[in-house]
Amino acid sequence: MEATDGKMRQTDVADTETLLRLIQSIPSPKAEPFKVWLAKVGYERIEETEDPEKAFDRAMETYLKKGYSVSWINQRLKSIEVRKELTDEWKERGLKEGLEFAILTDEITKAWSGLCTKQYKNQKELKKENLRDNMTNFRTGIKYVSRSIYN
Repeated sequence: MEATDGKMRQTDVADTETLLRLIQSIPSPKAEPFKVWLAKVGYERIEETEDPEKAFDRAMETYLKKGYSVSWINQRLKSIEVRKELTDEWKERGLKEGLEFAILTDEITKAWSGLCTKQYKNQKELKKENLRDNMTNFRTGIKYVSRSIYN
């Protein structure tokens, strides 16, 4: 990887999942709060599989903590539902998740913004954030475009 001095240095790297697995294996009292947190998150996800409404409650809580208004959150959750309807339609028509969904999403984004998804994300200076979390319902264009495609 490139170091701060511009030189390439050999280094160890890990993705998030690997880091969390490493934390689980550390036999130290200092790692215990992280292990407790991991267990709590795992338990919450298991609860959400038994009662999916809990996932919506968690999403609502997360958006509130980020400072979004209740009306924005309700619109966002509705746009998630609309996006799900659209992707379900794509699946029914034989498209595969991943690249094919990305291509169609890019085409929808280009249709209303003139930019592909990556360009639009760069314009908004987003790194890991979800693009649709940083748009109004008007800007997502999903409902309008998806209905016009299939009607």
